[in-house]
Amino acid sequence: MTKYIIRRLLQAIPLLLTISLILFVLLQAVGDPLSTMGGRVPTRPDDRVRLARQLGLDKPIITQYLFWLVGNDWLYAVDTDGDGRDDAYGERRGVLRGDFGESIMVRGKPAMEIILEKLPNTLLLMVTSEIVIVVLSLAMGVYSAIKQYSLLDNLFTTFSFIMFSMPIFWLALMLLFIFGVNFKLAGFPIYFPTIGMYDVIEGPTIQQVAWHLVLPVLTISLISIAGYSRYIRSVMLEVLSSDYIRTARAKGIAQTRVLFVHALKNASLPLVTLVGLDLPLLLGGAVVTEKIFGWPGMGSTYITHLDRADFPVLMAILMMISVAVVFFQLLTDIVYTWLDPRIRYN
Repeated sequence: MTKYIIRRLLQAIPLLLTISLILFVLLQAVGDPLSTMGGRVPTRPDDRVRLARQLGLDKPIITQYLFWLVGNDWLYAVDTDGDGRDDAYGERRGVLRGDFGESIMVRGKPAMEIILEKLPNTLLLMVTSEIVIVVLSLAMGVYSAIKQYSLLDNLFTTFSFIMFSMPIFWLALMLLFIFGVNFKLAGFPIYFPTIGMYDVIEGPTIQQVAWHLVLPVLTISLISIAGYSRYIRSVMLEVLSSDYIRTARAKGIAQTRVLFVHALKNASLPLVTLVGLDLPLLLGGAVVTEKIFGWPGMGSTYITHLDRADFPVLMAILMMISVAVVFFQLLTDIVYTWLDPRIRYN
């Protein structure tokens, strides 16, 4: 197993380098960061030339990429004051040494500092949503498999098809409109907040954050629960009809032990795969959900900095997601070996 993990980590290095180059090239088409640096005042032509030289944006794209990746002090050795001599503007160590650069939108602030300020908010939303998804998906999927074609199974099936066919932005707006706006207009004593992470008057108390979490978590969870529960139901039906389950029942093993020790352990493999794929995406922030509900996480931060073509922040977020994908896929493979002893990596 150790050799397998080391091999996977070594394979991840060229993969991440390739991903970073593709993302860097694609982001060049996002917009012109120099055009937004003056706010509402258009950037003057002479200022554009000076800023382009200071930021290294006048260099060929491959040079910009190498500068972003490994850092190059000479790239900042440009004539910043127009006296004909090169002046040392600054120093960048490069991403390989942990420096993602400074934000173009928020001058003088490192990109990673901006991300780390929002990361706890996204992790709170992500972890809460994932717990709700896994628990409810397992409950619905296992029950539907045990009580196949029962009334609740048919209700769960209907719910799954309806939820799975809904666009997430429409679901978010409907939940906000019904439980946030209409409940309040109807005079109900309980209605859910529609924006933000907490009430600015009450402050960031546990109760306030939990109350503001309800609608964003529901938005993220409902669609995933619909899909996950169908996978679990299908696999559980297949596992329950297998020979080793019939043998376990014939030996007189308790029904609960057969279900939750023998059957569910093998039926959870597809769920592990789905969770391993979803977690890195949630780490990037549920962009639509965070934007609609005004949740101050990485998703809404990405949209804000995308509008201003803030390359350092955008690349930092995208590379963080890429690293998370590689890590969680490796973690998923390791979990496979724990759930199914027949799987071995040599």
